Amino acid sequence: MAPKPWGEWSMALSHLALGVVSLHAAVSTAQASRGAAAGFLLQALAAATMLAPGLDTDEDGLAGAWVATVIGLPLLAFDFHWVNGDHSSANLLLGGGMVLAVAGDHLGVEGRSVAGQAVVLVVAVTIVIVAVFTTNTYGMWGGLMLGAAGLLGRLEEDRLLLLPKEDVCRWVLAAGSWAYHRALHTQRLQWE
Repeated sequence: MAPKPWGEWSMALSHLALGVVSLHAAVSTAQASRGAAAGFLLQALAAATMLAPGLDTDEDGLAGAWVATVIGLPLLAFDFHWVNGDHSSANLLLGGGMVLAVAGDHLGVEGRSVAGQAVVLVVAVTIVIVAVFTTNTYGMWGGLMLGAAGLLGRLEEDRLLLLPKEDVCRWVLAAGSWAYHRALHTQRLQWE
């Protein structure tokens, strides 16, 4: 398939959008939730490594995306579960992410891909479940968007998409991160 002419701009803009949304979310949630802020910051840093000159090698990008996925996303979900009293799920998500982060060197490329997408989907489903029970609409949308990003990653053919699959995933992840940031804000207002 011929490369799409806007592919390079699309990649840069999707990384920039994810980085800006994640950095804004990290700064605005830092006082109320350090765990979620750290997760958002990991996403922002992973996106920034792809934009910085000299750091855009495939190995650096994959390492940043791996850390943002297996540690950053469970950190985001950890706070959401913890505040709602689901301490077991919070600890299980974070512990599982830490184990995967350590075991990442022992997994092949395909193993890391499957494990990363599994983490995205597990985090998304658990966020949706908690959001449904707490009637947090932003949480539902954030979880659905994170799940959509995970499912798009498994898409074999991207001929149906106008942009490259990875860029669409980042745009959806940025939208999901924004909604999840709003969900944390709504949750904090409910508990005050």
